[in-house]
Order: sequence, then structure tokens, then C-alpha cells
Amino acid sequence: MSRTRSAHWLSLLLAAPALAAHAATHTYRYDTVHSQIVFSIDHDGYSRPFGRLHIARGWLRLDPDDWSHASTELDIDLAGVDMGDAGWSAAACGHALLDCAQYREAHFASQSVERSDTSHGVLHGTLTLHGVSRPLDIPFRLNRVARTLYGLHTVAGFSATATLDRSAFGIGAFPNSIGRQVSVWMELEAIRSDHAQPDDHATKDSP
Repeated sequence: MSRTRSAHWLSLLLAAPALAAHAATHTYRYDTVHSQIVFSIDHDGYSRPFGRLHIARGWLRLDPDDWSHASTELDIDLAGVDMGDAGWSAAACGHALLDCAQYREAHFASQSVERSDTSHGVLHGTLTLHGVSRPLDIPFRLNRVARTLYGLHTVAGFSATATLDRSAFGIGAFPNSIGRQVSVWMELEAIRSDHAQPDDHATKDSP
């Protein structure tokens, strides 16, 4: 075998692991039916009632074995906030709080992922809420990546938590009765959709 041909085969062998790693990275779209966000906030020291939000749209890129290039963006439907009571939900969506008429959605975009073990990590990114953008770290657990029971889809499932200060996003009304710290829990499912481009699923300017 000539020296030139040997060098050619050596370069192919060296490139193979990188190509395999790239091939294992897939794009997913969030399943808006099976993904939910629950939050809790102090009510005048009496209790910490819960509210619920839904993801409007979003995408993620993931290789379950290599998180170094993982990324995600998602839009959260604020206008659909559910406090368990129609009047209370309307108040949460009103001008003094979420102001859903002007800020119908919140947007999160990741910047990096810090992996701590085979299933846990921290997602570092930026949350834009109420017209204000702030850094947000989201500890999460990768629950499972697998085909569905009937083999229709490949699904990635996550559980995540976060804590944010509402006043940092310009939501400071009723400080004597509503707490500043908001606890957030997220249960997320995403369906593999390699032919979908991220911009088709998460657009800040969407209605």
C-alpha cells in the first residue's frame, strides 16, 4: 500500500469517531400536550399556591451520550396561565403582573449544558419574561430517551426545576401579599423530528 493511500485511510479512521458523534445528535420538538410547567409563590405567608403554564412551541438538539453540543429554545404561553380559578387566572394575567396583553409569551434560550453524571445536569441560558432578559440556571434530569410503546416516535423526557425572582423581571406589584421568589417545576417531553428546523418551532415574534 502506498504512503499516500495509507495516509488517506488513517485520516478516515481518525474522522470516524467525530462523524459518529455528529450522527448521534438529533433535533426534537417539544410535545406541547405532555409538557407542563408548574410554579408556586407565597401568598401573604398563608400558603404557596400553584399555577400551571404550557409550552407554546420549542425544540432541542441532543445526543444522549454527549451533551457538549446540546441546545434548546422554547416559548412559554403566559396568556394561558391557570391558577385554578378563572378570576385569579385573569388577575395573574393582568397589567400589574404578567401583563399578557403585551407579553403573551416568555422565551428561554440555552447557552451551555453542564453535565454532572449520566442523567443529571444544569442548563445555563437566558429567560426573557415581561420584556426583560436575565440569566437562568435550570437543574434537570434526563429521564429517558426511547421509542414509544408502539414504535411511532423516539421521545426524550426530562424533569427540571428552577427558581427566579419576579422583581428582577419587572414584576413587582403587591410586594406585601405576593412573594418575590417563584419556584418552578417542569416535566418535558420532546419528539424526535430531524427534518424540522429549530426556527420553525421557537420564534419570539410568534403570536
